[in-house]
Amino acid sequence: MVQGYEFPYSVANCISRLTGWRAALATVVGAALTAASAQVCFYLPGNPVPVTFQVFAVALCGMLLGPRLAAVSQMEYLVAGVLGLPVFAGFRCGMSALAGPTGGYLVAFVPAAYVIGFLAWRFTGSLAGLAAAGFTGVAVIYTLGRAWLAIWLGDVNSLNSWILGVLPFVGLDLVKVTIAALACRRLLWKH
Repeated sequence: MVQGYEFPYSVANCISRLTGWRAALATVVGAALTAASAQVCFYLPGNPVPVTFQVFAVALCGMLLGPRLAAVSQMEYLVAGVLGLPVFAGFRCGMSALAGPTGGYLVAFVPAAYVIGFLAWRFTGSLAGLAAAGFTGVAVIYTLGRAWLAIWLGDVNSLNSWILGVLPFVGLDLVKVTIAALACRRLLWKH
């Protein structure tokens, strides 16, 4: 435990014990947060992958909801988009969004949220631990997203998918994860 801070079991433990409609509500809120953050988007010149605020949402869901509920929230987000709700970046929806250049990133939100939740709940008292959990989740997103982008671009052996799908996002994603870690720590710890 960090000196001067006390873990408020009423937040994290209550979330981890959610069942029934409360768990469902928590996952729907997580999916809605990811959907809303997808709409904060813009494209860099010549890049088929948009800059969004979704990494923040995925990291925050993982840190606050824990592995199981965070992963479910991201599955709900994907299902909502596939079923026709305009929740993907630029209010897109349908299977075409998953088959496009960002499909790997979108699918990666599920395992990334789980990994972040798994690691974050073991380092709740440490800002560095929460950030490390988030950065590990971002690595999952980059790995799966870049792999799919390489297939979509048809250049599995070149660096083009790294240049388009990873490099422009690293700095911004570090900031997003840090903000999520700070927000989580503020919500889960009291002075």
